[in-house]
Parts: sequence; C-alpha cells; structure tokens
Amino acid sequence: MNLAFLASHGGSAARHLTAACREGRLSATPVALVSNNSRSPALGWAREAGLRTAHLSSARHPDPDELDAAILAFLVDAGADTLVLSGYMREIGPQVLTHFAGRLLNIHPSLLPRHGGRGMYGDRVHESVLASGDTESGATVHLVTAGIDEGPMLAQARVPVLPGDTLDTLKARVQAVEGDLMLRAVQELAAQRAAAT
Repeated sequence: MNLAFLASHGGSAARHLTAACREGRLSATPVALVSNNSRSPALGWAREAGLRTAHLSSARHPDPDELDAAILAFLVDAGADTLVLSGYMREIGPQVLTHFAGRLLNIHPSLLPRHGGRGMYGDRVHESVLASGDTESGATVHLVTAGIDEGPMLAQARVPVLPGDTLDTLKARVQAVEGDLMLRAVQELAAQRAAAT
C-alpha cells in the first residue's frame, strides 16, 4: 500500500500514519502529499519527511477539471494507490474520485451521519454537536464518494460530551482519538486488500 495525502493545514492524519509506517505499525509506504495551501505546515513537514510534495490549487489551475487532472497526475506519478484526506478543505474532483474509488479515506469529527454534510467541517461540527444537546460525539472514518460525508463508514470512535464542555474541550477530546482511529481503518483496508490478492 502506497499512501498519499491531501492536506490544507497541519496534516495531522498524514503525520500519524507516516509515523506508524516508519515504526512498523502499518505495512504501507507514505509517498506523497498535495496541498492547496502554499503556506500549509503539512507541506514543509512532508518535504522534511522525504515525501514528494506539490502545491496544487485553484490559484494555479483555475479550471476545476484541470486542477483535478493535475492532482491525479501527480499522485499517479508518485505511485500512490491509496489516498487519505488529512484536513483537506476542498471537494475532490471526479477524476481523483474515480481513480481512487474504494481507496480514498476521510476522517470526520462527529458520529456520522450526525453533523455531516455540506458546510459541516472543523469547529462548525463541534458547535453543532454542542447545540444539539448530544451526550456523545466522536469521529468517523469513511470512504469518500461524490456526496459530502456520505461514503461507507469504515470505523468510529466515541467520546462523551460532558456537562460544561466548550468548543475547545470537546474538540480536544475528539482529536485525541482521531489518529488511532484512522490508523485502525487503514490497517483494516490493507488487510482486506491483502486477503483479496
């Protein structure tokens, strides 16, 4: 399994999975990272980690189909066969979706299908959970499809919503389980692929 990542900011999932690969906890090779943000800390980290990197955004490719094609060409050239979204704040184009179908993962900071869909990202998700009065939240790893947060779920981790929780306290509790949850989902995907060959 050759892993590539799309990241807009810090790329925490990319960092966690790359560390797991290098520590022998995940039988995969991290090969590349693409960011739509030229100032993304993930780009600098990925370069230092030895991954191939590219800044590909609508600023450089204003036509969405051209941007989609450029991202796909870079990922294919890097040898990626599995793609992980690591805080990527753009919709995935149809060419990338088709090429990586069944091998494109995202983590969402709620228990999908609750608090998912268009406009539900980052702090907005945790604010929605707090406003709803839910007694638990968590994170969901799912396969990415054309619908926002609608792909098949691979794994979930649950955390309590405590009395007096704020956006920051709830977010920290959810983030604390995200790395290992994504690792577990990628490990299971790798095992399924190995069993199928």
